[in-house]
Amino acid sequence: MRGGDGILGARNNIRSSSEASILRIRTQFLKRREKWLVILGVLLHAVYMLSIFDIYFKTPIVHGMEPVQPRFSAPAKRLVLLVADGLRADKFFEPDSDGNYRAPFFRSVIKERGRWGVSHARPPTESRPGHVAIIAGFYEDPSAVTKGWKANPVEFDSVFNRSRHTFAFGSPDIIPIFCGALHHSTWNSYPHEYEDFATDASFLDEWSFDQFQSLLNRSNEDAKLKHLLQQDNLVVFLHLLGCDSNGHAHRPYSPEYLNNVKVVDHIAERVYNLVQNYFKDNLTAYVFTADHGMSDKGSHGDGHPTNTDTPLVAWGSGVRQPVPIFSENRHHHHNSVRFVDDHVHDSPTPSDWGLDDLERLDVNQADIAPLMSTLLGLPGPVNSVGNLPLEYVHLSEVEEVEAVLANTKQILNQFLLKSHLKQSSSLNFKPFKPLGNYTLVLDQIDHLISIRDSVAAKRLSENLRSLALEGLHYFQTYDWFMLMTVISLGYLGWMIYLILHVLQSYTALPESFLRKDQSVYSRTNTWKVYLSGCLLMGSMCIILLVEHSPPLYHAYFAMTIFLWAQICCEYQFLKAMWRYMLGKEISYFVKFLACFIISVVILEILVKSFMDRKIYTWSFLLVGVTATVYLLRSIPWDSRIPVFVWLACWFLSVFTLMPAEIPDNTKLVIFSGFMIVIIGVAARYLDVYARESKYLFCLTDDIKNSKSNVLFLFQVLLVFFSSIMVSVSTSHRAEKQELLALHQLINWSIAGVSMVLPLFSPAAVLSRLTSIYLGFAPAFLLLSIGYEAVFYGALALALMAWMLFENVHLSISRTNKSSTSIKPTEDNLVLTSGDRYLQLSDMRIPLAFMVFFNIAFFGTGNFASIASFEISSVYRFITVFSPFLMAALLIFKLLIPFLLVICTFTAITKLIRVPLLGCYFLVIICSDVMTVHFFFLVQNTGSWMEIGNSISHFGIMSAQVVFVLLLFALTSIYTNDIQTRSSKRLSHKDM
Repeated sequence: MRGGDGILGARNNIRSSSEASILRIRTQFLKRREKWLVILGVLLHAVYMLSIFDIYFKTPIVHGMEPVQPRFSAPAKRLVLLVADGLRADKFFEPDSDGNYRAPFFRSVIKERGRWGVSHARPPTESRPGHVAIIAGFYEDPSAVTKGWKANPVEFDSVFNRSRHTFAFGSPDIIPIFCGALHHSTWNSYPHEYEDFATDASFLDEWSFDQFQSLLNRSNEDAKLKHLLQQDNLVVFLHLLGCDSNGHAHRPYSPEYLNNVKVVDHIAERVYNLVQNYFKDNLTAYVFTADHGMSDKGSHGDGHPTNTDTPLVAWGSGVRQPVPIFSENRHHHHNSVRFVDDHVHDSPTPSDWGLDDLERLDVNQADIAPLMSTLLGLPGPVNSVGNLPLEYVHLSEVEEVEAVLANTKQILNQFLLKSHLKQSSSLNFKPFKPLGNYTLVLDQIDHLISIRDSVAAKRLSENLRSLALEGLHYFQTYDWFMLMTVISLGYLGWMIYLILHVLQSYTALPESFLRKDQSVYSRTNTWKVYLSGCLLMGSMCIILLVEHSPPLYHAYFAMTIFLWAQICCEYQFLKAMWRYMLGKEISYFVKFLACFIISVVILEILVKSFMDRKIYTWSFLLVGVTATVYLLRSIPWDSRIPVFVWLACWFLSVFTLMPAEIPDNTKLVIFSGFMIVIIGVAARYLDVYARESKYLFCLTDDIKNSKSNVLFLFQVLLVFFSSIMVSVSTSHRAEKQELLALHQLINWSIAGVSMVLPLFSPAAVLSRLTSIYLGFAPAFLLLSIGYEAVFYGALALALMAWMLFENVHLSISRTNKSSTSIKPTEDNLVLTSGDRYLQLSDMRIPLAFMVFFNIAFFGTGNFASIASFEISSVYRFITVFSPFLMAALLIFKLLIPFLLVICTFTAITKLIRVPLLGCYFLVIICSDVMTVHFFFLVQNTGSWMEIGNSISHFGIMSAQVVFVLLLFALTSIYTNDIQTRSSKRLSHKDM
């Protein structure tokens, strides 16, 4: 007998008793190993899934730095900070339809007594991260993901902390973040109930102004308050939420939003007049900006310019005067420098803004914090990473250098503390070399200041600041390489170990090796491997303990070392396999390489599909053509199978072009019920009248059973009834009538009974799969609201096409009398299940499963989409709010397509007689290839949706080892007794 087509070896029919004994013992050992192999897989994926939080989501904030007191007098005595939440830069600066500008007061400030520009926010463009950047000077703390992004996970310093006293009024979602635990603050916020999207929210801005005006009025009668207001280093913060609320409710081009811009301008003018008239000393600085913008859809969060570009206007004490565009003092940035939102410096100012004649000074959002600190003469927030925008501040040449130097030292202090903390806990510390001589640089700056070389001192300070920022990033990612290497080696070791197990348990290689060398399974020296592994693991644990590493670091190393120790224990098998490979012809390696490349390409396409569902459309269009061409070369056209495969793939390809948010369409759901019945009738027709076809022979039953006809008719009636109940239940809800208890009882009964009936269907492949398909249809129809009901039928057709393709391939293999005989004999069975050994060509089965498993996931959205959790899906079963029951029904709806895929996959393994568990391990290997890719795609910057999606993609693939296993266990009650017609019944004439 010739060798197999891939990883199979040839088998000798004559087996010695010693070989049989060794193989029997080895087989028992491998079966015992499979149990803990599954447990190990679950544990490994759970531990490695947590690694992303140690790698990507560690807080950059450290505590213990000393504030840097600036060596210059404060330009301003107090500062007023106005933040218009959700105000877009373009809507602020551009004129309205009548040619009038919406913010006339701010325009007068820009043209007569202040500086202006665009503040660039870094995603996520949300309110809390935006205000933290403005007031504290640092961007979103990635460890906030562990808090659900609702709060900052650690305490931080801010401009408010450094002030003598802060007065703050505004939203209950923002003000308490900065003032809730601040003793030297006076603050107030309106109730959450005021944030009503059904009304014009500009009154919220008026509320904040009224609170401030009331404070000043009250000081005329409160001597203590009046004395406090006369102190220096005061901050007044007014949070104006109106634009954000109106933008969400009415969109940023609505009259409500655009009018709110005018309200903000009017409030700023009144605040300015109120402060000037109250203090009468012209020692107040004013800063106006926004935390983020607003997209045309009324949302924010990502890095689109409508979300990241916000206005910035500063004026008052300590702020420079406007600079005409033709002035020789105009400052130029290098065009290659980009802001945190990835926008280029010196981007052109739109002509309709009418500000072409004035210098525009763009900043990063975090730069506003050191700007405010400098205006007040305060130490910068110790956690700030902002660069002081000197062009806004009116200082002498010497004071400018001192201001930049204070900003530089504040960032440098963070770097030095991070460096000290890492050095104190590292045995092999690697310093950030560019800052190895930072003390010399500081001395040089002081020397340049002493000799009045301000230009050189300022340039050197700015360079040192840039290096300090690079150093902060260096220590933030200090452990990345080590952790990523350990986790990657762990995944690689896990996949190699699984491959070895599959080769040893489900291929003919073991017997092939045993005939040549009976020592191939000798494990006499494994104690040396385990001892070496224990010593290495112990050494690493001691090192990690000395370095005060987190407990999970120990788990990462332990898992990885354990897996590679297990691989080393298979040294004899690996050596035998190497000799076996060297003895093969070049065509074998070409075939192996082609299989490897095709597998990786398919898995990479699946990875890309997580970002773009439309990839499935092109994939199934291509698969439809490719599979049809293959079938046409092998079987006649009049069999109609090639045409069916082509149409089924093309029909399924349509659904990933449809929107993830499923629109209500009851008529389509009802039509889907009839379509499902038609598909079921067609399958039943083939089972009854085409059972002797050589291309359907193994799928059908050779015994006619009248009871099965009754069961089939009953299932069809239940599908019809469910369609009727969809119409009745929806009409009641449309008329705002309560769903009758009788209707709920009928819906529950139809869904429950229909799922039990497949257990009583014939065990033939086609009969059982048709019954399963009809059995889950009523529940799916009753939980559907739109096109997902049609998707159910399309998925079933595509799965049937897969089944027919494999059956035709089986028939062709027999006809051609392939060297890898499908016919089970005593010599090519594995274990006692009657399954044959796996071949390299069988890799198509787990790959096809991965494709269908993912199309079931993305065909109508995914677990994270709005469509998947449309609450109206459960209204035909329950109308009273019950979160747990509703969630259970929604999850069950999402599981039904997966159940169909698993049942079909199990039936195919029985059809072509390959071991189901062996295919499961191959599926896990495929999913782990994707898991490793997603591991490197995890993001800790960007919008919350982008960050969350990257985490969920990695988590979904990591959990697949458990998810697929649970689905196998669940569907086994339907598929465990599936049988195929014996190949002995197939005559030579049929063949």
